[in-house]
Amino acid sequence: MSDLFATLKENLKNNHKEVVFPESLDERILAAASRLAEDGYVTPVLIGDEEEIAKKAKALDIDVSKSKIVDPNQYDKFDEMVAAFVERRKGKVSEEDAKELLKKENNYFGTMLVYMNEAAGLVSGAVHSTADTVRPALQIIKTKPGVKRTSGVFIMVRGEEKYVFADCAINITPDEEGLAEIASESAKTAKLFGIDPRVAMLSFSTKGSAKSPETEKVVKALEMAKEANPNLVIDGEFQFDAAFVPSVAEKKAPDSVLKGDANVFIFPSLEAGNIGYKIAQRLGNFDAVGPILQGLNQPVNDLSRGCNVDDVYKLALITAAQSVSE
Repeated sequence: MSDLFATLKENLKNNHKEVVFPESLDERILAAASRLAEDGYVTPVLIGDEEEIAKKAKALDIDVSKSKIVDPNQYDKFDEMVAAFVERRKGKVSEEDAKELLKKENNYFGTMLVYMNEAAGLVSGAVHSTADTVRPALQIIKTKPGVKRTSGVFIMVRGEEKYVFADCAINITPDEEGLAEIASESAKTAKLFGIDPRVAMLSFSTKGSAKSPETEKVVKALEMAKEANPNLVIDGEFQFDAAFVPSVAEKKAPDSVLKGDANVFIFPSLEAGNIGYKIAQRLGNFDAVGPILQGLNQPVNDLSRGCNVDDVYKLALITAAQSVSE
């Protein structure tokens, strides 16, 4: 695990970034912010009343003196932010409603800081739901050109082993276009972590061993992903063993570019992906780093409400590193 984050820190050494934390009164956020600021790779931006944050930090014996604190009620570019928000929402929000929302909802205010390039990315979700974290990002930051959806990946780590599992967090039943996009974005995420992507499109069938609308969807997704990424090492459809075990690959897919050495696994549904990563985590003793959101114009990432300080710290480093790779 340390090697994984050593790579990210190396990328950030000469690319110092500011990362927004809307949930600035949560003890885990304050502790992680202190650690991040002390390490010097990321400057935490805590959203809220400066006096209130300082009081909470003092009560917890946490030093936030090296963190940046931004109060929506005192922000000197607030009028500029309101105008940008109204314009971005294309008439769906009035100026008065925008003012109220940006002062009341730290996730919206923080996301606007990222949108206005006042910060590199945002980390939330320790207190808020995934929907409350992702909704402002989809409304304001939006997805990259040519990408229609965001998706969530986990980096699965055990010793020297590193794999990417997707989508395990967002899209319930992606169509073939969605699966192709997820494959493309997951390959980019893999590179961020020093993984040379070898992508397997997973199914319950290997190379036509079964035929159904579900398997055909994966086959079509593979074709679309190949067309969009001609230099990407990718193949399917595969059962997991055919993608991962060389001896099985030799029997089931001897002509494949993958020889049982895939390291990026694209699941056909959220149901499969979520179950798959949890089995690897609980039975295989893999550390699951994520979910990491991908496909957005600027990075926003969602914590679990059961997260600990280390989770917050790591996701902030990932968020900053994503902004470097854009």
